[in-house]
Amino acid sequence: MVADGLYPEYWEADVVLRDGSTGHLRPISPLDADAVQAFHMRQSQASIYLRFFTYKSSLSAKELKRFTEVDHVGRVAFVVTRGQDIIGIGRYDRLDDPDEAEVAFNVSDAYQGKGLGSILLEHLAAAARENGIRRFTAEVLPENRKMITVFAEAGYEVDRHFDDGVVELTFNIDPTDKSRAVMEAREHRAEARSMQTLLTPSSVAVIGASRSWGSVGYSLLEHIVDGGYTGPVAGVNPEAFELNGMVAYGSIGEVPGPVDLAVIAVPYDQVLAVTEECGRAGVKGLLVVTAGFADDGGEGLARQRALVHSARSYGMRVVGPASLGIINTEPGVRLNASMAPILPEAGGLGLFSQSAAIGVMLHAAASRRSLGLSSALSAGNRADVSGNDAMQYWEDDPKTRAVALYLESIGNPRKFSRIARRLSRLKPVIVAKSDVMGLQLPPGHAVRTTQAPSGALDAMLRQSGVIRVETTEQLMDVAQIVVGQPVPSGPGVAIFSNSLALGKVLADAAESQELDVVRMNAHLDLDAGQSVALSALRTALGEALEDAAVHSLVLTLIPAVGLAPDQILPVLHECGTAAGKPVVACFAGVLDSAAQLEGLWPDRDGRSSMPEHPAEGAGVPCFGSPGAAVSALGAVVRYSRWREREHGVFAELDGIDDDNAAAVLGHALSDVRDVGLRRLDSTQTARLLASYGIELLPSIPFDSPEEAVEAADSLGWPVALKSVEENLRHRLDFGGVRLNIADAPALRAGIAAMRAELQAFGDPGLEVQTMAPAGQACVIRAIEDPLLGPVVSFGLAGDAVNLLDDWAHGIPPLTTVDAAELVRTPRASRRLRGYQGLPPVDIPAVEELLLRVALLKDRHPEIALLYFNPVLVSPAGLAVLNAEISVGNPRQRTDSARRAMRD
Repeated sequence: MVADGLYPEYWEADVVLRDGSTGHLRPISPLDADAVQAFHMRQSQASIYLRFFTYKSSLSAKELKRFTEVDHVGRVAFVVTRGQDIIGIGRYDRLDDPDEAEVAFNVSDAYQGKGLGSILLEHLAAAARENGIRRFTAEVLPENRKMITVFAEAGYEVDRHFDDGVVELTFNIDPTDKSRAVMEAREHRAEARSMQTLLTPSSVAVIGASRSWGSVGYSLLEHIVDGGYTGPVAGVNPEAFELNGMVAYGSIGEVPGPVDLAVIAVPYDQVLAVTEECGRAGVKGLLVVTAGFADDGGEGLARQRALVHSARSYGMRVVGPASLGIINTEPGVRLNASMAPILPEAGGLGLFSQSAAIGVMLHAAASRRSLGLSSALSAGNRADVSGNDAMQYWEDDPKTRAVALYLESIGNPRKFSRIARRLSRLKPVIVAKSDVMGLQLPPGHAVRTTQAPSGALDAMLRQSGVIRVETTEQLMDVAQIVVGQPVPSGPGVAIFSNSLALGKVLADAAESQELDVVRMNAHLDLDAGQSVALSALRTALGEALEDAAVHSLVLTLIPAVGLAPDQILPVLHECGTAAGKPVVACFAGVLDSAAQLEGLWPDRDGRSSMPEHPAEGAGVPCFGSPGAAVSALGAVVRYSRWREREHGVFAELDGIDDDNAAAVLGHALSDVRDVGLRRLDSTQTARLLASYGIELLPSIPFDSPEEAVEAADSLGWPVALKSVEENLRHRLDFGGVRLNIADAPALRAGIAAMRAELQAFGDPGLEVQTMAPAGQACVIRAIEDPLLGPVVSFGLAGDAVNLLDDWAHGIPPLTTVDAAELVRTPRASRRLRGYQGLPPVDIPAVEELLLRVALLKDRHPEIALLYFNPVLVSPAGLAVLNAEISVGNPRQRTDSARRAMRD
């Protein structure tokens, strides 16, 4: 619940509009009175009439006071600004029914059709839910079709009622699957459009262009022009009359015609002023290559924040600062706004990196392998544009067949997971991320310390279907397979070699990658001359690829006299294309890649002979190491298995009462400060869990043996006697638990014995609990991590989790398949399926419990920690014996029910 007169900091946010530009959304303030009046007076008579049901040329002082002075609880209003101007207003006012509020919008005529209404509705609904409101109503004139459409297309179930010439709309504002899908689709279109503006600009200006050879400004302008950029290019330098054979301009404002992309290469102390000039000139996006921002301490951080704030206030997206640049090889664009000396070869790989140094390595690796790019982007400090934005664009880009990202940090992993999971079903997504990096933010981002357990990030990546690698070379190894080859339909691989020893090495490597070697021919004779050897090779390869059990083929060779790779590779490509299956070549004796084969493979005259582009030799991925070839192929096969499998559904669970859960949490949080947690008592815990169909096995604490007997009588015999001390209540070996107590005398005796045994632990309190059927003890834990958001973990109780850290992790929302994998991932999970003569337990019951926990955690970020220990699972069901829940004020979840750009 928001305090009267105050509002959470996260209510203020930058947002991406439908056209890809940006706006700033914030709660209204009494200081906005003049801006609201100016907004009103810019509106057309028709817009004023549709909002107020009458025409008024201006707002009265009383109206301005009412509109701008709100309590942020029962009355909330948001404005969206562009520069100093208000371009949209949305508000709600609580009605007599405290669960209901009336909502209204007013969008500037100049910005209608840009999605402002839907953005305001999302933020108002989220604020209303925090304040205990569950329904919105709106009165709309029938001719106001645009506003009726905003409500109808938001994904809510809208009831309409026509009365006295007005359409009254009513709808519940709790998020639904449909409303979330609508929001994600709108977010996707807006962010993809903003990236399209950056990557396919109709005009470019280089600010800081120089005539000094070797300078950054000189190189950028030269690379854009020499790369064959198809649009107009302008050089901006107040001290030059001519740049690269073109007329130079003194400022961006002097450049004739609109400028879509401004490339900024001025000293860091001039960047902010240049940004302001670009905003006033109507530039749509900025590429900042200048360093000296968040990478330069506190003062640099302040400069970076000012840069982003200024750019977004004018509706501009920012790539950088400290960016290597952006590239688009599309023939109709040919943009090389980067420090790469030549425009890369056109191809199907979308490439994203953060630091300039890694970007240089990636460009060099792609060039060395002749791996064509569709587009590339270096985010630098990633002050604004991120890998998430790039993936939104590549999802729709038909030229991009695969996506590769080198990530030094993941600022919004929850959103990354959602986008990557959707994109991976269409195109391979390769992510290189070092374990050393972990979860962190680049310089200049709000500090959020992760509490996620070890392995949670890897689990998120696996769940998203991305191909995880460790290095840039591994990234390119995988990329050169998925860009030019079909994805294998299974693990069956055929191995061909002209060396038995090399073939066996490759077979061993394939098995270590969980590939099935279904055919092996390690006796190829390639020394019989070109006409004989190539014909025999073509026949052998064709027969192997026709085998339904063969899903891919690897050819590994040592040098053959009289036959060169540029003669072999076309045959391999021809056979793979005819079969529609991936083929890979490996030439032994090379340390790095096939590009290094030149000079090592003799032709029939003893001279070196290699194809012009050896890494893409005749369309076939080539490797210098058998291990690298098979490792890359194994990663692609695992991705294929993920893509082709059943992904499950977000199950419709019965017994869910979100209103009751919200009431329990709201009461528990009523006296919790911004910092700190509160642990729910047993009654609150049971009520909250019951709201999600989770039954907690009842237990009753006591002080005297008489109270214990009364409690056991009410619960029903037999009972368990337990310590309430967290570290003892599960420990039979320490005397903290006694089971199957059948009657009152046995209970009194057990109490006396347990208190004597536990004196060394300070005489902890005791409780009696209903006996659960015997079964396997499991543990479920869920946390709200500042970076990952909700994380659900599962393991088998005892040494498996306490000593061996044998946990499985998942990121809600979980599908039915996610829950099934979560149960089966821990190494000790074999015990659940029947072990050493014990019967298998009710695994579907565990999966359903995990789905309920995931749903509860996903919908309620107030729950900071949920811990079930133990959950006893028997062949006939399960019982939750103990539950601990701690709550805190909801943090700004990195991916919520409102669209917002992150810092």
